[in-house]
Amino acid sequence: MASTRDNGTQARPQVHDAFDNPPKGPVGVHRGPRSLPVRALPYLLVVVLAVLCGLGLWAAVSGSLPWQQTHTDASRAVSSHLPKRSASSSDSKPSAETSSQEQASQEPSQSPSASASSSSPAPVVNRGTQVAVINGTRITGHAGSKRQVLVNAGYTAVTATNPQGALPGVSTVRYRDEADKATAQEVASLLGITQVEQSSVASTPVEAILMQ
Repeated sequence: MASTRDNGTQARPQVHDAFDNPPKGPVGVHRGPRSLPVRALPYLLVVVLAVLCGLGLWAAVSGSLPWQQTHTDASRAVSSHLPKRSASSSDSKPSAETSSQEQASQEPSQSPSASASSSSPAPVVNRGTQVAVINGTRITGHAGSKRQVLVNAGYTAVTATNPQGALPGVSTVRYRDEADKATAQEVASLLGITQVEQSSVASTPVEAILMQ
């Protein structure tokens, strides 16, 4: 028998259908927004496919993949900086010994000339050096005539004078410093004097004493 309420009205029986327990979330065209990874998945697949296509094209053109070519270039660079070894170490050793022996044999022959050139420079004639022509004879004007010979040769500081001290036995050209040796030798040659000597008592850098 159907149940009745307190107020005397008859209660309807409850009938359940598919809409009493709807699924969670929107259904059909009214679905809600998808999550970020789900939406990014198609773009990620496109990028991966593009990279694979690019690698395939690179391999078809160059014959190798990019990282393989980079490894090859690095190997070539390392090998180019490595020192090259000779075909036989035994052949290189005698050549090194031979070169050292040749160098040792050349050094003694070169050392004397090198030391000589570095120790003292070659004397040079200086026609501006002060030169005194001393008349040790009894011929009047003899020193003046010899002075003119030197002036005509290009000497610019020549004086003719009389002796003031002891005289040598023969005509002599004296010079005080080694740097004036070449000049003294040329003065002696111009005046026809054979005796040339270095002397600290010379009155000028170069002096020619005429005794005959």
